[in-house]
Amino acid sequence: MVEHKALPAWLDVEQYLSDAVVRPNAALTHAVQSALDAGLPPIEVAPNAGKLLKMLVQMSGARRVLEIGTLAGFSAIWMAQGLPDDGRLLTCEYLPEHARIARTNLDMAGIGHKVEIRIGPALETLAALAEDPGQDEPFDFVFIDADKENNSKYLEWAIRLGKPGTVIVLDNVIWEGAILETSMDDVNAPGIVDALEMMGKDPRLDATAIQTVGSKGWDGFAIARVM
Repeated sequence: MVEHKALPAWLDVEQYLSDAVVRPNAALTHAVQSALDAGLPPIEVAPNAGKLLKMLVQMSGARRVLEIGTLAGFSAIWMAQGLPDDGRLLTCEYLPEHARIARTNLDMAGIGHKVEIRIGPALETLAALAEDPGQDEPFDFVFIDADKENNSKYLEWAIRLGKPGTVIVLDNVIWEGAILETSMDDVNAPGIVDALEMMGKDPRLDATAIQTVGSKGWDGFAIARVM
């Protein structure tokens, strides 16, 4: 596992941007604190990244969002806030305890009615969605932020469950530079590389990737549009 290190100046700049521009509300702040209080790993997206997800949902006109990896619901709250009142977000979480905390946070944020949490291995949930006649409407926006080993499989499901124009965001694509030296983390880095190469080569996708620095160290995200 790569150790993520953030320089003090990165943290100061991120805090300034969060306070001056992003301005997360009390529900979002509570979601982060609830995760810390429960001993969950502090791996939720940074506030500026969460706000970006919300704005991408809004700018894409998404009405149906799929999230792979819920944790305490921080990113789900951001994205649900970007949905219209009749929009829906389905999020996949492996651990029941994480799902319980997320449900409390979503309800406290006043957007719980928009969000369904599916508990269990995400690949099983995604396969079930494909067979569920009640879920035949494609997703407009997909956020992938789960175990990196399965990134390319999640990406494939995002395409299959989406449609032309669906926006896909893949988080944690730099991984402290391990994409250039996968021996730094031979569990996660190969899965990240596989997904990035798929994004670049698959004719069903048009994609780019951005590297970032901040509280999550040296990392980044990729964004794709289904063709």
